[in-house]
Amino acid sequence: MDFIFSTFKEFFLTAKVIGETFYYVWFLVFPVAFYYLFKHLWVKFVQRKFSASIEWTLLEIIPPRDIEKSPKLMESLFSGLSGILKSPNVFEEYLDGYLTHFFSFELVSDEGTVHFYIRTPKIFRNLVEAHLYAQYPTLEITEVPDYVDNVPKVIPDRDWDLWGTDFVLVKDDAYPIRTYLKFEESVTGKMIDPLAGLAEVMGKIGAGQKIWFQYIIIPVKEDWYDTGYEIVKKLTGRAKQEKGILEKLLVDIGDVFSNFFRAFWGEFKFSEEKKEEMQPLEFRLTPGEKDILKAVEENIGKNVFNVKMRFVYLGRRENFNKSTISAFMGGIKQFADQNLNSFKPHDPSKTYASFLFAKPRLQYRQRKIFRLYKDRDPEGAMFILSTTELATLYHMPDMSVLAPSIVRVDARKGGAPANLPVE
Repeated sequence: MDFIFSTFKEFFLTAKVIGETFYYVWFLVFPVAFYYLFKHLWVKFVQRKFSASIEWTLLEIIPPRDIEKSPKLMESLFSGLSGILKSPNVFEEYLDGYLTHFFSFELVSDEGTVHFYIRTPKIFRNLVEAHLYAQYPTLEITEVPDYVDNVPKVIPDRDWDLWGTDFVLVKDDAYPIRTYLKFEESVTGKMIDPLAGLAEVMGKIGAGQKIWFQYIIIPVKEDWYDTGYEIVKKLTGRAKQEKGILEKLLVDIGDVFSNFFRAFWGEFKFSEEKKEEMQPLEFRLTPGEKDILKAVEENIGKNVFNVKMRFVYLGRRENFNKSTISAFMGGIKQFADQNLNSFKPHDPSKTYASFLFAKPRLQYRQRKIFRLYKDRDPEGAMFILSTTELATLYHMPDMSVLAPSIVRVDARKGGAPANLPVE
């Protein structure tokens, strides 16, 4: 009994000493222990404050009827937007919470009428308009109210249903999707507009239905090229798997003894790995591998953006038709190249649920993606696309896209004749 009593007594005496010591040094211990937690919370706080201070505007882009230009023109817009990228200093990062500005490019079908929108910070509105007018002088740009406010604030509800998902790339970001350069008719050589399929699907929905499709893009620093070039090194066989010190030593010893005995008969022999390295690259790659290598090298040489690609289909319950989702997914598959890259739904974001508490979990997912879309929030998985890939996905459709659902400029704009009489 005395032993137990003395043990407790020593424990409390030790705790008292520790407590007294901590009382005198807490101001030294706490900053070190909680520095990273405080830094994380502080940065999040100032970044939210910075984001809330940004003023936005939604622009509707109305393409002309007689446009006959390829998507390549849109590359200049995306290249121009990459110029807003800057490296914040310490004060801007930790006091102002500076974040790189982003843009949202949106394709929307409102009961079968297709609209093109760009949501931009107001400070960059002139930049967006200047690049668009430079390439498409006859289009119209109009500031409009946000279309997401034309539906109930919370969906699903008693009257409305919803299905949505984010998209991700199947392979590494350096591998390009099928771009407009590959959309060419083999006989006539005429380009097939990549948006034709999507425009037809979006134009077929009926009353009480809406399709919202957005690309949130954030410029990426040029040093991403080094990351992409690692794929090139793998494709060319230059990126060798690092061997351990012991493994390297054993390989070298094996080569020495093997070649020592062969040297007597003039049969000096390189290892199979070295022999393969000595062969010219064009003999080591198949024709398909050469095409892949060329496509990857061209892709990583472009300006690139972090992209959030999000799709939402919503409608009144009596009109909600899930076959529209399958049709839209078919339209997305036209950008797939099995040798290179393609899109797939991001499973954690898809609006489905199974097994336990399926209904409330499904509703939570539906309302979450609805809120993220309305807020243009880039939360979740993102991937990198080049300006060429973005121009393929979002551009002004040419006159070959006959979908009557696309809103177009009714008349060509032009200046007054030079010979008008002046009084």
